[in-house]
Amino acid sequence: MKDRFSDKASGYAAFRPKYPETLFNHLYTHTKAFDAAWDAGTGNGQVAAVLAGKFNRVYATDISIKQLMKVPNMANLSSFVADEAAPQISNTSIDLITVAQAIHWFQIDKFCDEVTRVAKPGALLATWGYGLMQLPPAYQPAVDYFYSKVVGPYWDAERKHIDNSYADISIPLKELKPAEHFEMTYKWNTENLEGYLNTWSSVGNYVKEKNENPVTPFIKELKTNGLPESFPVSFPLFVRLFRL
Repeated sequence: MKDRFSDKASGYAAFRPKYPETLFNHLYTHTKAFDAAWDAGTGNGQVAAVLAGKFNRVYATDISIKQLMKVPNMANLSSFVADEAAPQISNTSIDLITVAQAIHWFQIDKFCDEVTRVAKPGALLATWGYGLMQLPPAYQPAVDYFYSKVVGPYWDAERKHIDNSYADISIPLKELKPAEHFEMTYKWNTENLEGYLNTWSSVGNYVKEKNENPVTPFIKELKTNGLPESFPVSFPLFVRLFRL
């Protein structure tokens, strides 16, 4: 698994969007018990911390030690380094497995084998992600251009799965009916936007190759074109659910 976010751990924790309560409530309606959950590819533990408010025990795993250092300290939340497999988790012990904005980095066959091992009969696997942010219409063409043309060549190949809303990821488990529509909406300022863009793996790849940050002139361009200090931003969420 590629590690694209260890050097962005602080920014990731500060600027990545938070998932809505409605999403978690939707997952809980499909969850049969609340003894234990596993959040794979947890990053800074954003999802794991929410699950810890519902489950007796939550396991949070990631390949990045720096990201795991940002996981909240909670009595019923255990975090440790692991890739798609988590041998620290016992067989047939998990009620809910979650993967947020991360499964496109996984070896799917290896992960599904591990899910099958740790899941209780009837457990739920939930994987989701979010697509390109949407700014007010006057500024969206500039965002689209920055995404596809400026840093577009610097996205890893796995980014195509996000662009396809995970529809092209084959998971050999029983899939439930499509989840209801979810969206993350916020009121942001230019600091939020700049901080978020700097967490993009494509921006990191661009900086490593060119030794300059493309976000700085892009933010300046948006301001020059009249982007207000405060503006709405939204992210479309796509969700896939599977029953073990």
